[in-house]
Order: sequence, then structure tokens, then C-alpha cells
Amino acid sequence: MSKPIIAVVGRPNVGKSTLFNKIIGQRLSIVEDTPGVTRDRIYAEFEWRSKSCMLVDTGGIEPFSNDVILSQMRRQAQLAIDSADVIIFVTDIRSGVTATDADVANMLLKSGKPIVLCVNKCDNVGSPPADIYEFYNLGLGDPIPVSSVHGHGTGDLLDAVFEHLKDYQDEDYADEYIKVAVIGKPNVGKSSLINRIAGEERVIVSNIPGTTRDAVDTVIENEYGKFVFIDTAGIRRQSKVEENIEKYSVLRSYMAVDRADVCIIVIDATEGFTEQDSKVAGYAHDQGKASIVAVNKWDAIEKTDKTMNEFEKKLKEDFSFMSYAPFLFISAKTGQRVDKLFELIKHVYEQNAMRISTGKLNEVLAYATARVQPPSDKGKRLKIYYITQAGVKPPMFVCFVNRAELFHFSYQRYLENQIRETFGLTGTPMKMVVRERGEGNGQ
Repeated sequence: MSKPIIAVVGRPNVGKSTLFNKIIGQRLSIVEDTPGVTRDRIYAEFEWRSKSCMLVDTGGIEPFSNDVILSQMRRQAQLAIDSADVIIFVTDIRSGVTATDADVANMLLKSGKPIVLCVNKCDNVGSPPADIYEFYNLGLGDPIPVSSVHGHGTGDLLDAVFEHLKDYQDEDYADEYIKVAVIGKPNVGKSSLINRIAGEERVIVSNIPGTTRDAVDTVIENEYGKFVFIDTAGIRRQSKVEENIEKYSVLRSYMAVDRADVCIIVIDATEGFTEQDSKVAGYAHDQGKASIVAVNKWDAIEKTDKTMNEFEKKLKEDFSFMSYAPFLFISAKTGQRVDKLFELIKHVYEQNAMRISTGKLNEVLAYATARVQPPSDKGKRLKIYYITQAGVKPPMFVCFVNRAELFHFSYQRYLENQIRETFGLTGTPMKMVVRERGEGNGQ
């Protein structure tokens, strides 16, 4: 499900990051009394009125600065503005309306986006200070007094934001559609793959990294079922990003993973596995998504009869943290093996949603513990009373034991492998929760 995006913008040092942290409830953004500390947009999910949203923090806007860092921050903020559904414009009651505030307000008005004017640092409880009326001169409607340090007024601020989201439509699909995020670093052929699947030029394809600047949905129906392919701008390592447009695309890519049921992690056969591939795959793994590794540009590799086996062996080492993911060697350019994707997508989707009865799980547990005895420490041996499945997408299993600290990671991995050998669970991560019997909390 798509989530509305709310961008927090304003000139430097008005308290944007403090407000961001107050809304999301954790110290995620760096807070320091130095202009320009938040040099990159930071985003997080939060909930208000039972609706989930993405909040984006931005660097301070200096509209006419020639400073390299400040001008980059301005471009980043502009990208956040362009993609936001609602903008929170943060100003400072202590400094009043500055010339920069007026310039930023004009910039925001040109965007045509809904704007909520926040007057920060109104730290005293009670009626707002008389100075707040000056902010009406910005032409952005009623200013909302807020103390981001103490939290006063943040509820009123979010209520005003959500007034603009009343008619927001979730870009969602019926349950019979399998949502597939095609992710990977730039220029590995994600858009070419979707064009090949769709049979038409649905997204811009170029050799310039970062051509695809937003998520694009392609709906496909065939004999395997109904699919929604979500193309994304590639996730690039932050230090290598030169065009700030790509920094915002990282947010879009992560949100595409959040929406997806299955992730196709596209890597470039001519480059092999990279650190950026690990980052992309790691996010999909952490979110519990079914995943497939598609090795693209396979047509560009000089091959012998051993090439694919050797390449796959190396990839298994590289992707050891997600050893469950199947590999498919493809060419989006020639169409080689692309037709096999649909069957594999459907299979890993079903595995991600698989339910296993408690009886069958405990048969595997009995066999596994008889084969390899549970660990012991100082005369105390781990006893696993029983195991049951508590959820799907990804499959989550709860083990009830006598002492949680004896259930070492290596033995958990052994049990996971036994469950996979018996039931498959191809292409999906699984989660193991350990509980001491009689206690309600996970240990």
C-alpha cells in the first residue's frame, strides 16, 4: 500500500530535525545548533489517526546561496517538495519572518502543494505570542504555534496536515494481484526487464544511472496470474550519489519494497556482486519479503559449460545471509529465461504465505532434537517443549523452551534448516521467536 509523503522544509536552524524526531518518537535525525547539519533527507514512518505516513526531513533551504553544500541541500529539498503530498513549512518565532522565509514561501507556493505553516519554538504554555501574527504575511494561511522541544502543538499541526489528506487515494490493488518490486542499483537493467515483460516501452531506458526517477507500476495478467511490477530508481550507495535526484529515489525504492509481496533483486552479471547489491537485498530480507536474485546481462558473459555453476557458487557465498533466495540467469535484452520469472514469482509468493500445522512442525522438532541434541550449559540442558507457527509473510515460528539463553543462534539455524528441508520455504526468509514457557514476552 502506498503511503502519503509529508516533507518537513524550512531555512536552516529553525528546528526541523527536532520536530521530525518529536513526530516519529525517536532521535533519528541529527540535532545540532549548526546550520546545515541535516545535509541529507532522512525519512521514517509514523502513524496518526490510524493512518500510516512517511515523514521526510530535509536540509535547510537557502534559496540564493552559492555555497556548494547549501545549494545541494536546496536541490534535495526541492526534490522532497516535488514528491510530497503535504509540506510542513517550519519557521522560528524568535527570529520572526526573515527574507529567506519569504523566499522559501514563494518557492513552496509555486509547487502548488498543500502547505501547513509551523511556527516553531513557541515554548511557553498558553496563548501564542503576539509575534505569531507576523507570519500571516507569508500568505500561507493560519500559522500553527509549536514547540518541537516540548511537543506543544504537534497534535494540532498533524491534524492540519491530515485535513489535506482526507481525499488521499491509496494506490492499492486487489488481493489476487502479486505485487513485485524490481530493485537494484542503477543501470543493471531493471527498466529493460519490465519493458521486456510488458512487451512495450513503459519506462525510460538509458545507460545513464538514475534515468528512472520514480516508481512506475506495470500491470500484467497471464496464465500464471495477475501481477503488478513496481519499477524503481536504483538504490545507490549514498557516498557515490552525485545527482541529488537519486537520493530521493532511495526512499521510493524502499517504499516499493514495503508495498511489494515479492522482490526481484537485479544484479549485473558483468559486474558481479557488489556492496550496493548487499544493501538492496538486505532491506528486502529485513522486511521479510519473498525474494529472487535475477542475474541480468547474462548474454554479455563469455561462457563455458562450467560458467553458470561457478557464478552461482560465488553468488551463494555473496548472498549467504539470504541463502533461501533462488537465482535466475536472464537477459532483459534478448529475453533469455525472462519467461521463467512468472512461475518463480508465484512459487516464492506462495512459500512466503505458507502455513504449516503444529503437528507437522513438532514431528520435525522431534526428529531434529533426536538427531542433534539441544545445547547445555553448566549442567542445564535446553528443552524445546513445542513449536508453532504464529504468522506468515514471512513465516514466523514460536519455540517454547525452558531457558531462552540456552537456545543459541547456531541451534536456531539448525532447526530452521530442518524446517526448510522438510517444507521448502524457497525464496522466503523466516523468523524464529523464542519464549520461555509461562512467560508472555519474547526472550
